[in-house]
Amino acid sequence: MPEPGPSESIEVTVVMPCLNEAETLAVCIRKALDCLSENGFTGEVVVADNGSTDGSQAIAEAEGARVVSVEAKGYGSALMGGIAAAKGRYVIMGDADDSYDFSSLVPFIERLREGNDLVMGNRFRGGIAPGAMPPLHRYLGNPVLSGLGRLFFRCPVGDFHCGLRGFSREAFDRMKLQTTGMEFASEMVVKATLLGLQIAEVPTTLSPDGRSRPPHLRSWRDGWRHLRFMLLFSPGWLFLYPGLLLMTIGLGVGGWLLPEARQLGGATLDVNTLAYSALAVMLGFQSVLFAVFTRTFVSTQGLGKESRVLNRLYRYVTLETGLIVGVVLIVLGLVGSVSATLGWRELDFGELNPSEVMRQVIPSILAIALGFQIVLASFFLSVLGLKRRGGSG
Repeated sequence: MPEPGPSESIEVTVVMPCLNEAETLAVCIRKALDCLSENGFTGEVVVADNGSTDGSQAIAEAEGARVVSVEAKGYGSALMGGIAAAKGRYVIMGDADDSYDFSSLVPFIERLREGNDLVMGNRFRGGIAPGAMPPLHRYLGNPVLSGLGRLFFRCPVGDFHCGLRGFSREAFDRMKLQTTGMEFASEMVVKATLLGLQIAEVPTTLSPDGRSRPPHLRSWRDGWRHLRFMLLFSPGWLFLYPGLLLMTIGLGVGGWLLPEARQLGGATLDVNTLAYSALAVMLGFQSVLFAVFTRTFVSTQGLGKESRVLNRLYRYVTLETGLIVGVVLIVLGLVGSVSATLGWRELDFGELNPSEVMRQVIPSILAIALGFQIVLASFFLSVLGLKRRGGSG
């Protein structure tokens, strides 16, 4: 069993996840221990073994590391097991494939001593040796995912997926990390940002790893897992902005076509296009509602920062307000539907001009659908808000 909790006599714990790293593990441990000893840091190396079958455990013990067996599979699982067993006030994690330079840990420790909660390595600033990173990762995967992370979360980190990073045990406990795979790296940066922790970067180098076997990383699968995690923690970019865009397009096109058919180049846009514009409004509105539901849930469950915009909105928009707006829309839609039916009756329920009648029917249907959604959403948001109101007394 791990022995969790920092020790007053140990300042730094270096944690290395390990799955069959016999070729490179020894040199990584020696570099880390020598760096700590030569620079006067009290520290240890913990090898979080994830089921190695190549004798990595014996190599680690022979080199002076403490081996922690982690049964749950996955990069994140191994790291969480190793960090739980760490005795140091600060933890530095890094891969045991000799791609990161464990003899250059001093800048990480210095930044942590200065009060930073998370210190990230940046390989693009420190230098990437030829052959150390596949072109797909260097020019597409890492820049795109790191850029999206900065866009989604306003995070100051330039290299989201650098495997060499340090943090305080206190900060790690606050982050409450849960992912078990490679997306663990993204989760740490995202949650540190959302919690308002102090983040710093130091340049670090990346060298070709010293293994003869292929890496555990699977580019497309793990890249998707990183992207999926960031989207799930960013309801604005997942739901709100796409929803607002759909609604804007739908309302714009619908308003343009509502008076009459329009010419666009050689095509005539009529009620068929109007129907699709109404669909865009409806889908966009649903997406916006999902954003509101998600942000409300995050706030009430204490999973992230509360939304100041939503808090101000809830002061004025109550269950009763939502019900009134929803019912008004439903009534307007029903009035429009009845009006269309009466117009049909005037023709003795005979043949109608679709271009004319659908311009009345489509907005009526849209109003009924939106009104019904608002009524249901108002009740659901009221349920989600029970804990918020109860917690505030």
